[in-house]
Amino acid sequence: MVEENKNEEKKTRENPCTTKQSSKKRNRKEVAIFGNYRNYYGYRVGQDLEEDPRIKVLNREWFEGKKCLDIGCNSGLITIAIAKKFCCQSILGVDIDGDRIEDAQWTLRKVVKMSAHKLPSKKPKSADTDLINGLQNHMSKSPTEVTLEKSPDTPRLQGEDLFDIVSFQKGNFVQNWRPPEDNYHTILCLSVTKWIHLNWGDEGLITLFWKVWKLLQPGGVFILEPQPWSSYQNNRLVSETAAANYKTIQIPPQDFQDILLDKIGFRSVENLTSQLSGSKSGFNRPILAFWK
Repeated sequence: MVEENKNEEKKTRENPCTTKQSSKKRNRKEVAIFGNYRNYYGYRVGQDLEEDPRIKVLNREWFEGKKCLDIGCNSGLITIAIAKKFCCQSILGVDIDGDRIEDAQWTLRKVVKMSAHKLPSKKPKSADTDLINGLQNHMSKSPTEVTLEKSPDTPRLQGEDLFDIVSFQKGNFVQNWRPPEDNYHTILCLSVTKWIHLNWGDEGLITLFWKVWKLLQPGGVFILEPQPWSSYQNNRLVSETAAANYKTIQIPPQDFQDILLDKIGFRSVENLTSQLSGSKSGFNRPILAFWK
């Protein structure tokens, strides 16, 4: 027994960073109180997929030649993929985390570079490997995209055009962010409502919905992917604020559709979930399109 204790002490001395590394891992999880995970797309999208499955349920007509807004864009992969595939007039990604916005801007530069040279000119730093892997998954051409490219009537964005179309801003959409445009044709909010709800309660959620409504042009579409209540339960202890708000929430995700239609004023909704396939386990979430 004494010998075993000595061996354990020896291992600890040989690897003094073990405890610190475990602590750092825990701290990294605790920091993402807004869902602003550094490697979000790395575990959200399977490595065997050509693109995020959510993109396949979106219609070109909602984006082509339209002004678009992506709320909670994280590292910008969905934002850029939509611009590239559907040829938006403009698309702005906004996120509360400045580090994620820096990632998004880095990603945009890398996409343009990859479009021009097909492959990155040099191997990315290890810290950026997950972003590049996710980027390659999202930017790989699906059979649909290849078909579109062959059609002379279908416009396709060149890499350098993305700089004129895609932009990113740091901002708290619910509290104080002011958009550069007065209105948009299409607004996305994908897997963001839970974090707004946990951080700002029912009031924050309603504020989100009202702001989206006001920013949408008549006939515009709001694409919403709400997380289920079980996901709230799993993340309710991410911060003291989240824990407190979790106890007072009166509007569960299953009521969002009624709120948006009956209280906010959207005129119709289409459930796109039946068209969704290929999502990783734990990310089988509804996707709803609301029309103003």
